[in-house]
Amino acid sequence: MIYLNHLGMLCPIGATHDAIAASMFAGRSGLQTDTRYLPDLALPIGAVDAALPSLAQLPLRERSRNNQLALAALAQIRPAVDAAIARYGAARIGVVVGTSTSGIAEGQAALRQYQHDGSLPAHFHYQQQELGSPAATLSSTLNIGGPAYTHSSACASSAKAMASAARLLNMGLCDAVITGGIDTLCGFTLAGFAALDSLSQTRCQPFSVNRNGINIGEGAALFLMSRDEATVSLVGWGESSDAHHISAPDPSGHGATLSIQQALQRAGLKPDDIDYINLHGTATLQNDAMESLVVNALFGERVAVSSTKPLTGHALGAASAVEAGLCWLAMQDSNPQGMLPPHVWDGMPDAALHRLQLAGLQQTLGRPLRRILSNSFAFGGTNAALIFGRQ
Repeated sequence: MIYLNHLGMLCPIGATHDAIAASMFAGRSGLQTDTRYLPDLALPIGAVDAALPSLAQLPLRERSRNNQLALAALAQIRPAVDAAIARYGAARIGVVVGTSTSGIAEGQAALRQYQHDGSLPAHFHYQQQELGSPAATLSSTLNIGGPAYTHSSACASSAKAMASAARLLNMGLCDAVITGGIDTLCGFTLAGFAALDSLSQTRCQPFSVNRNGINIGEGAALFLMSRDEATVSLVGWGESSDAHHISAPDPSGHGATLSIQQALQRAGLKPDDIDYINLHGTATLQNDAMESLVVNALFGERVAVSSTKPLTGHALGAASAVEAGLCWLAMQDSNPQGMLPPHVWDGMPDAALHRLQLAGLQQTLGRPLRRILSNSFAFGGTNAALIFGRQ
């Protein structure tokens, strides 16, 4: 069995377990209208405003805000990670994380200065932008020698990273893995989604008739994953590829269905065994249409579902890990009545969508959550599904 022993997490609704859980269950959004990344366009974004650690101890090539968030999340679980290193040895500890931006913000700022005066800033290093930087930085900070690599497959990145981490344990290549995802806000990303007409200028409304796009967020969520028994386990995962379109999902939902079915099969579960589904729920027209079709076909309206993106924003490469963190918090002993992450929206359903049981504020199961499915359906038709179990 693969367990998620410890969680370090920062996101727009908090930087501690208690703060994040309190905001999540209360339905308090961390989105704030801001112009700091696109001065000509005021947009709701999900920024992490917590104090972050210094980067002075890192080589220049590793100094980025992305790595700052990674180190902040690591600090929350560092004692447990150090204990695992002492127990198993540095060569038996791996790092597998997901990201989509890495140090693009630093590259963007450097190019802006180059355009202005023809020179790059002294604090810029090209390698800050490399997608492998988060895994390399975590590995070098911990001085460990196990496999260390980064997944970058849009908003399925960190779900695929967690599945890869589980495979490292199953293959016997590692005894523990630091896994999850990190992503940070930058003008480049926001401008790209604006060019696709995918950004909402108000808080996103997943599955509403008024939905008109996403809100971008940032965050970091790192788990210490091992075979040491803990409250929450990763019992199943599934991955597939639509090969349908560079940004639009296959409207039939075939690939998304396949990933969920694989996760259920790996976990040895039936659809009726799932207590709650954390939807990908981006609030785009096509993604919500596809996901409602898939979830209704597999689960009907029996299971409660929600999208947590109106709370945190869409953290892109870190979205799967942030949402896995929210699921992990909901499965802890501190939630004995099984309160569900609420679906925060305008309450105006789209009659064209397949019906779902969208979780209301303060809705509970009346018992602990035992099985949770979390969906991630990314650009390029990359699909991933994770199932978490409670002992």
